[in-house]
Amino acid sequence: MPRRRLTVLAATLGLSALALTACSGGSTSETSGAGSEYDLVSDGTLTVATEGTYRPFSFHEGAGDLTGFDVEIAQAVAEKLGLEVMFRETQWDAIFAGLDAGRFDVIANQVSINPEREEKYTFSTPYTVSRGVIVTTDGDTSISSFADLSGKTTAQSLTSNWYELATKSGAQVEAVEGWAQAVALLKQGRVDATVNDQLTYLDYEKTNSPTGLKIAAETEDTSESAFAFKKGQDALADAVDGALEELRADGTLAEISQKYFGADVTQ
Repeated sequence: MPRRRLTVLAATLGLSALALTACSGGSTSETSGAGSEYDLVSDGTLTVATEGTYRPFSFHEGAGDLTGFDVEIAQAVAEKLGLEVMFRETQWDAIFAGLDAGRFDVIANQVSINPEREEKYTFSTPYTVSRGVIVTTDGDTSISSFADLSGKTTAQSLTSNWYELATKSGAQVEAVEGWAQAVALLKQGRVDATVNDQLTYLDYEKTNSPTGLKIAAETEDTSESAFAFKKGQDALADAVDGALEELRADGTLAEISQKYFGADVTQ
């Protein structure tokens, strides 16, 4: 998907000198007036909606502070713009309604870009790029493409897009509730493979390595996730694009990605 042309406002560059360490709920007194050109919910603060229960993107480690891949990227963007950051933890079912109602400035929650959403919302340039992958055990050499799934058995949630991809590829599907159960069946040798999102596999591998699993094949098509804004928030979206470009150039995005996935999934 072509990325929106970056048109960073000159004022944004000036704000970089005022950058403060982003936090989940700090005072905005030192940034009073900062970002006023962005029509923010609260002057000097980027108010970010996220679930807070979506590991590794937005979650709490035990009783600790909110953290995660999307959280750290939002914090880094706010710092580039000289803004504090306030996270509003919101259930997914209500997150877009909150944006529509003006309770948040932006959603940072692995929001995938699709034509339906683009009609209603403005998106930043993507900060996550992923593919569908076939996961097998390390020793399996019989699967190296989606065509090789024909006649094989895969473990899939029946409500996922990956179920459709597996069946279209000719696989027989063993129904599971999710990734954890699919991996268990795969390791037990009860299925030949599972089809899922690359990020899910990378997170599992980073957390549990060595897992005895591998990516046997991946789709050519990619899915992209980005920050979502209300229509009309072009100045803020352009400024965030500029911040993301700087963070990509200085290696910050890749560093955050390596921390959570052991690979760069930001481009």
